[in-house]
This record gives sequence, C-alpha cells and structure tokens, in this order.
Amino acid sequence: MHKGTLALLIHGGTENWSPVRWKRRFDEACHDRRVWLLPDAACDSNEISYAAVWKPHPGELAGFPNLRVIFNLGAGVDALIADATLPKVPLVRVSVGDLTARMTEYIVLHVLMHHRQELYLRASQREKLWAPKYQWPAAAISVGIMGLGTLGSNAARALRYLGFRVSGWSRNPKRLDSVTCFHGNEQLNDFLARTDILVCLLPLTPETRHILNRQLFATLNRSSPMGAPVLINAGRGGLQNEPDILQCLDDGTLGAASLDVFAQEPLPADSAFWTNPKVVLTPHNAADTDPDEISKYVAGQIERFEAGGALENLVDPVRGY
Repeated sequence: MHKGTLALLIHGGTENWSPVRWKRRFDEACHDRRVWLLPDAACDSNEISYAAVWKPHPGELAGFPNLRVIFNLGAGVDALIADATLPKVPLVRVSVGDLTARMTEYIVLHVLMHHRQELYLRASQREKLWAPKYQWPAAAISVGIMGLGTLGSNAARALRYLGFRVSGWSRNPKRLDSVTCFHGNEQLNDFLARTDILVCLLPLTPETRHILNRQLFATLNRSSPMGAPVLINAGRGGLQNEPDILQCLDDGTLGAASLDVFAQEPLPADSAFWTNPKVVLTPHNAADTDPDEISKYVAGQIERFEAGGALENLVDPVRGY
C-alpha cells in the first residue's frame, strides 16, 4: 500500500518547538514515509496526505487538496477550529501518557506550592526573616478541578493520593473514585463554594471563554486555612479575564495565582503579571509536548488509519474539543 506523505507545519519560536528538531524525530518515527518540513518550495502540495501542525497560520492548511487527516501537536485545538478555511477532514488531538504525566506534575507542583506557603517562604528568604507560620494539613484544603478529561482526571487522582479533598466539575456527568463530581451550569456554584484552590483545565470554546472572571472568583470558598482562594490555570489563555484576575489579586478576592497561559503569547514585557508578587508565572510549558513521544504517536495513528483502523482522540468540531 502507498504510504501517504506527511507535512510538518510548526510555528514555535522556543527551543522545544524547533522545527528542525521535530523534523528529525518524525524522520525517525516515519522511517519509510516521506516527511516534508514546510515551507519548502520542492514540496508538491498535491502529494500531502497528512499534516502534523503547531499553530499553523489561518488558511495555511487549505492548500492541500488531498489532505486526509490533521494532527495537532499540542492539546488545544481552539485556534485550528476557528480557521474558517480548515479542510473538512478528521482533526486528531494529542493524548499520550507523557503529556498527561507532565500536566499532573505541574498541577501537583503548584497546588503544593500554594498549600505549603512557598510564596511567603521565598519572600521571607529574601528578607532574611525566620518566621514560619502554622502549616495546615493537606486534608484541610479542597482542590477543585474544572475539566475532568484525561488531564484533569489524572491530576485529581494524584492530589487525592497526597491527601487533599478533591472535587471536579465538567459539562457532562463524570465519575471518579474518591472525587466529588459536579456537572453543568446548575451545579457550578456548589462546586466553586467548596473550592480553596481552583485548577482550570477546560478546553477553550465559546461557552468557556473568559469563564475565569470576578463573578466566578467571588463564589470560591473564603473560610479555608489559606484565607483567600488560589487560581491555577494551565488550560487556555482565553479562559481567563485578565483584568479581573489582576484586580481580584489586588483587592483580596484571590490570594494568589499560578498562570501558564495568557491571551497574548509570548506575554508582553509591559504586562503586570510579570511583576505581581502574588503571581507564579510560567511560559506555557505546563505540559510541553515531547517530540519523541508525539512523533511515535502520530506515526502509529497513520499506520493504523492506512490499515483500515479508526483514528483515536478525534476532535468534535461542534463541541470544540
């Protein structure tokens, strides 16, 4: 059987998104398949059957008339779906154990950071102040996770193992052992009212855009040992109303925030998030995609598809994830 050609369209700008690095990994994983790194004037667009992409420009995928499948190399697909010229072919999102484990590492790290008062302790170190405060146990803190897909569910299990009280919220009903699950708009406030540390891993859709706003923050629990609640957003930048976050940090509606994603990336140098002492900022690397794992994942999906098998982790364009 003829093996379809794969095109790589990668617009990164950081070390982990070096197009040459990704091309090398895909050449190894697809050793008997032609792989083009675009742009390349020698590539015949009619030859392309598959595209593996990261942040393609609007309209960039429309020029491949024989495209059969698009593989998105990151977890978020909102920008792709928003492209009105996107070919009407299956869109596959990344879902590998490596990405899931990395996201769980990030969530656990930042929950523990706020739970163990690391912002206060690091400030004390800078001031040469030896003044430990009372440290409450993990069981005294309720962590609420918005989004109970693969990433959220795995993080919930890890946090439960550490002793935190964990609840979750999703659009549709979910069941997880030892996790109190809420769903739908009618149960959102009940979920928020019990939450001390809010973790957001929702996909970005028209319904979730700017869901992280003042009204939502004001509903979070205010009677925990932590005092003001904490926000951790490792989902999408469009989920957060950034002026609301800054104002809520200033007036005490939020006690602190860990933010990995932003409306504009890279974050502009004049953004107030850089210097806010209540913000732990990371450069959208909570679950940085590993080229080795992802290239093998895509290669395996293509092989199975060409053998007549079904594609995994298909995106529903109506739901947006």
